[in-house]
Amino acid sequence: MSTMCYRLFCLVVFVIDYSSVSAEQRKLSPENLLVITAATEATDGFNRFMRTAKEFNYTVKVLGLGEDWKGGDVARTVGGGQKVRWLKKELLKHSEKEDMVIMFVDSYDVIFASGPEELLFKFSRLGHRVVFSAEGFCWPDQRLAPKYPVVHTGKRYLNSGGFIGMAPDLSAIVQQWKFKDNDDDQLFYTKIYLDKTQRTKFNMTLDHRSRIFQNLNGAVDEVVLKFERAKVRVRNVAYDTLPVVIHGNGPTKLQLNYLGNYVPTAWTYENGCGHCDDDLLFFNDVEDEEMPLVYVAVFIERATPFMEEFLERLTTLNYPLTRIRLFIHNNVVYHERHIQKFWEHHRYLFPDALIVGPEENLKEDKARTMAVEACKKDPECDYYFSIDSDVAVTNPDILRILMEENKSVIAPTLSKHGKLWSNFWGALNPEGYYSRSEDYIEIAQVTRIGVWNVPYITQVYLIKGSILRSKLSLVRLFESEGMDSDMVFCKSIRDQGVFMYVSNREEFGRLVASNNFNTSRLHPDMWQIFDNPVDWKEKYINENYSKIFEDQKSFVEQPCPDVYWFPTFSEKMCDHLVETMEDNGGWSGGTHKDERLAGGYENVPTVDIHMNQIEFEKEWLKFLKEYISPVTEKLYPGYYPKAQAIMNFVVRYRPDEQPSLRPHHDSSTFTVNIALNNKNIDYEGGGCRFLRYDCKVESPRKGWSFMHPGRLTHYHEGLPTTRGTRYIMVSFVDP
Repeated sequence: MSTMCYRLFCLVVFVIDYSSVSAEQRKLSPENLLVITAATEATDGFNRFMRTAKEFNYTVKVLGLGEDWKGGDVARTVGGGQKVRWLKKELLKHSEKEDMVIMFVDSYDVIFASGPEELLFKFSRLGHRVVFSAEGFCWPDQRLAPKYPVVHTGKRYLNSGGFIGMAPDLSAIVQQWKFKDNDDDQLFYTKIYLDKTQRTKFNMTLDHRSRIFQNLNGAVDEVVLKFERAKVRVRNVAYDTLPVVIHGNGPTKLQLNYLGNYVPTAWTYENGCGHCDDDLLFFNDVEDEEMPLVYVAVFIERATPFMEEFLERLTTLNYPLTRIRLFIHNNVVYHERHIQKFWEHHRYLFPDALIVGPEENLKEDKARTMAVEACKKDPECDYYFSIDSDVAVTNPDILRILMEENKSVIAPTLSKHGKLWSNFWGALNPEGYYSRSEDYIEIAQVTRIGVWNVPYITQVYLIKGSILRSKLSLVRLFESEGMDSDMVFCKSIRDQGVFMYVSNREEFGRLVASNNFNTSRLHPDMWQIFDNPVDWKEKYINENYSKIFEDQKSFVEQPCPDVYWFPTFSEKMCDHLVETMEDNGGWSGGTHKDERLAGGYENVPTVDIHMNQIEFEKEWLKFLKEYISPVTEKLYPGYYPKAQAIMNFVVRYRPDEQPSLRPHHDSSTFTVNIALNNKNIDYEGGGCRFLRYDCKVESPRKGWSFMHPGRLTHYHEGLPTTRGTRYIMVSFVDP
């Protein structure tokens, strides 16, 4: 006996090893079990069904493959008679086999959860020769409901998506079929069952408590996943049963897709992996010219931070660029400068690229249609890769990895940094919008690793060209009145029975937040330290900053007593900060302005602009907390800075303006001084002299900070700038 708690249920489970029950005890043999299904084409649902059948060693006979379907639109109305006609012919072959058991199940929306031994054991225990699955709805004729036998516990009404019986009895039942292909199969079986004479003759019953068949329609809340001993099982908590066949009938196909992520793949509770070993492809030894041709479609539909970095990553994909056809739709005037710069530097890499700018006034859905149609029309297009501008791909192997998963439609799992905001949904509500699945957090946070069937993906995905030219050839994937293009896309894919997947087996990157992106600023990326801290760090923090904590001796210098020198800013941060200050132009010319801004803390007036003048104060304090405080604690052990600073300003030194600074104490516990341009290139002279120690720092490096104590010990002066313009960033921390 074992116990496992999941959701709100604590389960005490007695495990029966069905394979140990002898054939004599069961009087039924797996060798005499035949599963029959019907399918006209090998859809994703059919392939999933066959994988589960193979997993549990079922013998399956498929009827109808390659034939035209004439049984009506059974997803929306009555129909399905064609299946009975096929079955009628097939069962004639087995009508005399007294020991043979036949089970018929649908295939597109069915999976197996256990093997033939358990199935036959449960069939035997029911004590009937024919057993149909049961559900809570009387379909297709509600008027027949009163004629059903009364059931005190369980589902009352017949469902024809699954039934099992002795071969002679099932054959005799289906031989009564004499109707049209588009007549209703469930109504046919229902009328036989409701005929008491026939019900008695064939010893028929329904699986009222879902011992064998679990129909999900109307019963989703009764079904949970039970995890035990690294295995997963669907459990009906209403009747305390473990069904063998799971049927996502009616509107519950998406719930079945969710359950299908776990049953019966080799997923384990500790380090699960749904769909991890399904027909993988490998391109490791393929020559560049033989790699699949990929149409890469880039969509810039809204102003997005870190656009230069996004575009640059297109050139660093670990994929032969000769096998890429690039399409860019830019709908944002602000980003025209970035596209132009990208094109000037890299046009030789993408000679066949098509760029559509905002002057074309092409709406998003039309642009997406335009891009995907190009792949549809090109028989050599092997894959279509769509990526939006708010996707930061940091794994250059993304195309190869997704291709190797060998799925019709697949997306990498991406999230906004530190948030449960991802590019996929685990479930949908009845209206077709977001609903959190039980495993959403685990998949988004990569605590369950695998390839997961999901109902919604967005922002970045890969589609096989073959599926675009077959199942999706006549589908308008992005255009529908009153719906956003992403919703139209996913619904269109689902409606065609094509599965969408996300993979979190590798780290692919992240999503960039763009809601608070203010393009009115000269360099708006500078303000993204809160919304996009990882991208901000990559762009604006010195690449050697983190090495301070790994190898202090190599990356921290001490030119004077208690004065430390270390890498902080990237070249780009230095340039952007200087350009922002010059663009602002509000350089102070005397003491009155500084005293007003700094609350009287500036002992020696400088030509400067304070952070609050460019509305960067809170971002700067965030920088101090995240990047300066940890260094301070390392270099001055025992001191824990509050990272408070009233005085934060850029100083400008010029020979004819303010070349130097007289000796003074800073109004701080410690001071941070960051060089923002290059000595001997942008200026000559400059530096700092600490009078008490008669020690100079004369060769500041661009982007490097020197940090020193403030009020008491480190009396200092600014050395004269003799040529050009020198810029430094100064913070008086913990005044």
